Amino acid sequence: MLKLFNIDWILFFSAIFISCAGLVTMGSFGESSLYFTKQIVWIVVSVIAFFTLSFFDYRFLKKTGVVVAIFVVSVFLLVALFIVGHVSKGAQSWFDFGSVSFQPADFIKLVIIILLAKYFSKRHIEIANVRHIFLSGAYVFIIFALVFFQPDFGSALIIFLIWLGMILVSGISKKHLLAVFVIGVIAFMALWGYLLQDYQKKRVINFIHPLADIRGAGYSAYQSTIAVGSGQITGKGIGYGTQSKLSFLPEYETDFIFAAYAEEWGFMGVILLFVLFGILLWRIIRTAYYGASNFEILFGCGIAIMIASHFLVNVGMNIGIMPVTGITFPFMSYGGTNLLTCFAGLGILMGMRRYARPAHKEMMKNEFLGI
Repeated sequence: MLKLFNIDWILFFSAIFISCAGLVTMGSFGESSLYFTKQIVWIVVSVIAFFTLSFFDYRFLKKTGVVVAIFVVSVFLLVALFIVGHVSKGAQSWFDFGSVSFQPADFIKLVIIILLAKYFSKRHIEIANVRHIFLSGAYVFIIFALVFFQPDFGSALIIFLIWLGMILVSGISKKHLLAVFVIGVIAFMALWGYLLQDYQKKRVINFIHPLADIRGAGYSAYQSTIAVGSGQITGKGIGYGTQSKLSFLPEYETDFIFAAYAEEWGFMGVILLFVLFGILLWRIIRTAYYGASNFEILFGCGIAIMIASHFLVNVGMNIGIMPVTGITFPFMSYGGTNLLTCFAGLGILMGMRRYARPAHKEMMKNEFLGI
């Protein structure tokens, strides 16, 4: 039964249970019925996309022409945002079609993963050459810059983390990578010391350490830390989260749903949520490990890095140790574009799972053991 449709059902149900945790948290607030109803629709659409995409053969993505075409279309969409994009909360990040809005930056994260998987899998023999850090970085920087200047700092950060994570797993020399980051740190220090004005430095400090200004930029982060802490061991119970229910915690359905969940479910509920994420990431990496080629392996690693980056940044943001960047909690936060992106990524991975070579398991094991 577990092999039905060649789907990893443990992976699938882990994602579904996390999505249900988000639904329960949204549904526990009297004013959130609209969010609750819309999210159910998005979950259904995302699950349909997951199963649909799992039936395709994705070896065509290894063709340079296909990857270049996808990259060019992605750049075109991001440029078009500056012309016809809808402005929301100060960021021109959406295409608004009336009842439905579309945020290209979420889907373009999958494009970045495909691009880097193609790039690194083709150059696995000469991957230690330092020029591959700069060349791969140049491709990603085009997307990064277009997203950053929307401005969508959160999505830009995730794009950077995907690039960094895939660089680390691709086999590139860590010494070369360290040298590049040392140069970046020196450049930032020079910028901080000689070019930035005092008011600009203050903005940077408030962004990096939001709790330094709890009555201003750090208000949401401060309220979220209170919500997380007040859940204690067993939580206040579903529907009894005072920080959220009394509107002290803004945007609890999206950016701060983890804090709302932690307040109601407590430490035990958070542990359960973390276990579900651990299982999900384990199954993604396991599927990648048995990939048919380096491309499939790197794609799976990229999906794991994307989801883990969203998870770590959002949790850090909710407990006040990372900047508030508008990053959603994967599978759990309200919003169709990110939910659809995550399930689509898993669906593509399931499609790759269909044609994994049976002999690859033993080959990879021997390679890992150095036999």
